[in-house]
Order: sequence, then structure tokens, then C-alpha cells
Amino acid sequence: MAVPPIGPGPARLAVSPTLPPSVARETGLQVKTILAARSVSAEFPEILDIGGVRSDPLKWHPHGLAIDVMIPNARSAAGKALGDSVLAYVLNNAERFGVNHAIWRQTIYRPNGSKRAMSDAGSDTANHFDHVHIATDGGGYPRDGQTYLR
Repeated sequence: MAVPPIGPGPARLAVSPTLPPSVARETGLQVKTILAARSVSAEFPEILDIGGVRSDPLKWHPHGLAIDVMIPNARSAAGKALGDSVLAYVLNNAERFGVNHAIWRQTIYRPNGSKRAMSDAGSDTANHFDHVHIATDGGGYPRDGQTYLR
């Protein structure tokens, strides 16, 4: 959605204050999780897949509290740098997104700056080497017409 031009000079379009839908499948996600997914999608257009609700023994994914930001070529230097940037962005916006924790490259990060290594879970996916896992406090399920601001 275009908004009116800002400031003097030649007319130009400003960025909409509303975040568009992300590349995540948003069905079943809670509002803070959707906000995180949409914000990551807007900030990092090279991200092409964000996983959401799925079965899992832990509460995060089944209850719409977590997303998995898939990192293209995650084992390459560029992929690692992208994952590092996504992690930093999410932790820098932890209060806004209601972040509980994030996991990247077998390390669990908390918004308070603490981190700890995970035990080896056996694969790149289980060890979070190919995606950044972002868990939020949820904020409840969205209502019809819910908007998400930048």
C-alpha cells in the first residue's frame, strides 16, 4: 500500500507503515510471532522460507509461538553472515517481538544477553545450523483485520 509523499521536493512514495504478509505460513501463529516473521521478511528479502506451526514435543511450534527462519546456503560464509544478522536483528528487537529465546548454530540466545550451547541433536536442522529458531511469548491469536506496523 502506497502512502502519500513525504517532505518537499519531487513526489516520491514513502514506505508503508504496515508490514505486508511474510513468506511464513501464518495460520496458527500468534500475533508477536507473526510480527517477528513479517519484520524479518521485510528486513531480509533474501529469506525465502519461514516455517511456523508444526507438531513438536515442545510447546513453541504447536502453539504458534515459534518460527524457523531458513537460511539459504547456511554453511557458506554468506549464509552464516545472514544467519548472524537475522539473530542480531531479532535480539535487538526482542522486546517488540516478545522474544523468549532464539537458537542459531547449536547455541540458545536469550534477550538478556545470556547464551548456552545445545547438546548435539544429530543433524544440521536439529542443531539449528540451517535456520534461526525464534520463540516468542505469543501475545494471543490474531483477530480479523489485524495489522502489523513496521
